Amino acid sequence: MKVNILKQTKNEVKIEVAGEGHSFCNALQKMLLEDEDVSFAGYNISHPLVAQPIVYVRTKRGKEAKAALVKAAKALGKRMDTFQKAFEEACKEAR
Repeated sequence: MKVNILKQTKNEVKIEVAGEGHSFCNALQKMLLEDEDVSFAGYNISHPLVAQPIVYVRTKRGKEAKAALVKAAKALGKRMDTFQKAFEEACKEAR
């Protein structure tokens, strides 16, 4: 995964996430929107055959968009770890 910062101000960030699609971007957007400091989070994939989504985040006044993005990525990672552990337990019980 390669990330390019296309635009960055204190309360806005626009990034390109090479090689990702709706699955990752939708999950990241959901985590961003759970943050009360985020006023807008969205993404756009201009063509389904070219996996170059653009993610845009805007935060409320005085809050850093880059920090909100980092926070959302960490929260998404933790949620995936929790899922992995629960799935592994379910697999053990199913044997």
